[in-house]
Amino acid sequence: MKKRTQWSALSVATGLAAATLTGCGTENGGSGSGGSVVVGMSDDVQSTDPAAGYDPGSWLLFNNVFQSLLSFPVGSTEPEPEAAERCGFTDVETKVFECILRKDLKFSNGNELTSADVKHSFDRMMRINDDAGPAIMFPMLDEVETPDARTVVFRLNVPDATFPSKIASGAGSIVDRREYPADKLRTDGEAVGSGPYTLDSFAEDRAEFSRNDAYRGTAKLRNSKITLRLFRGDQKALKRALLGKEVDVAYRGLAAKDIAEIETDTSTASGIDVVAGSSAEVQHLVFNLKDPVVGKKGVRKAIAYLIDREALVQEVYDSTAEPLYSIIPAGITAHNTAFFDEYGSRPQRAKAKAALAEEGITDKVKLTLWSTPVRYGPSTDEEFKAIARQLNDSGLFDAEVRSIEIDRYDEAIAANKYGVYVKGWVPDYPDPDNFTQPFFGKGNVLGNNYENRTITGDLIPATAAESNRGATNDEYGELQQIVAREVPIVPLWQAKQYAVVQDGVYGLENCLDASTVFRFWEINKS
Repeated sequence: MKKRTQWSALSVATGLAAATLTGCGTENGGSGSGGSVVVGMSDDVQSTDPAAGYDPGSWLLFNNVFQSLLSFPVGSTEPEPEAAERCGFTDVETKVFECILRKDLKFSNGNELTSADVKHSFDRMMRINDDAGPAIMFPMLDEVETPDARTVVFRLNVPDATFPSKIASGAGSIVDRREYPADKLRTDGEAVGSGPYTLDSFAEDRAEFSRNDAYRGTAKLRNSKITLRLFRGDQKALKRALLGKEVDVAYRGLAAKDIAEIETDTSTASGIDVVAGSSAEVQHLVFNLKDPVVGKKGVRKAIAYLIDREALVQEVYDSTAEPLYSIIPAGITAHNTAFFDEYGSRPQRAKAKAALAEEGITDKVKLTLWSTPVRYGPSTDEEFKAIARQLNDSGLFDAEVRSIEIDRYDEAIAANKYGVYVKGWVPDYPDPDNFTQPFFGKGNVLGNNYENRTITGDLIPATAAESNRGATNDEYGELQQIVAREVPIVPLWQAKQYAVVQDGVYGLENCLDASTVFRFWEINKS
């Protein structure tokens, strides 16, 4: 992956914290002369309002309809100016971040975009603080100032060198202050942004996007219109639509076995190609430390000794995922293999039995694994049944799987009713901070009652303050080792990213990288 090494993007790219701000020139949006493209997806779009959406489907919409001050270029983990002309930290503590907007920015409705809209966007997100929104990403944000119409100053209450990456994500979407109330969500299914596309219509089963002629930014459009068909978790229907040539691109939603079949069976999938890309999406087995069973470290360690990730990704996911042996995935700074080092890659029954014996446990351990396929994919139930078989085959566990709807699932986790459950994570931004702070910081998203003071008090603050991200390897290495020893979670797999496309459709390789930004504008249909 390419990384910028000059100050022109951000101070985080060089480790500098104060310098003269320079930047990139304005670019137009390209001709957008390519044909209309139909994209199929089985994920839902939970919200069209950036203050509420915090799911892959919603962020796909945000990344194409709205602009952020910064964005991630193709194949890069370093954010660069987008709605901004230039940005950078102006202090050595990485607590003051300043951006100068491009000239002549407008929303798709013709309204001028100024610093007041940027401030409004962040202020309303934090004020609304929706349970399903991205405000949780910004506990460090103290105040947004607007010295003039083109200048935005973010003042942070603690140092955070990852702040540029956070505002480059869907959470940094800029909305029109005249269209979005300051204290409540927009619920009409419409969206007004300044991004490459306008949202022309949004319904339960499809969304229509067209070129935004008012757009000023770095994206060069290679098509004029996108139709997004929403299959709402129905993988079979998405496959039928692809084979029937009703969709040009299938993204996020085909079953692993279907992808494998399409790759090998040219008779039923003639004229269809599979495009693979890197991904930092991960899935974990999570333990509630207040649970009477898995609250015992020996039980958690025994499970870690018995899980066979290689068999799991081969049998359930047809090798469309890769075994994950730490909380920071491969391809992200500071990744290591802490769980491999601690527990190995193959089941070790003797060590699992010894871990249970240290807790005084000699009988089979009764266990329920809780799954919810709506959020984490239809294969999740099958995956958890495979894990239960691995545990039961050891003779040390009596495990079963229960699957439940997402609303009841979240409520039960919050009420400490589950001992073992699944959590998946599609990163907000490609930095190790996004795989550690949300999981192990204060108010973490796991809801498993785990806290380690070394992690929360020392390692997370130290890594957040370091603008040279490559200099955080030792701290993140220690953090990963602590998690492996204490086992509040067991990392299971890291996804590969796929799009399946019809002949004559190009550019998908530029939509599948660790930033998780699916760039409509890169797709071209001849």
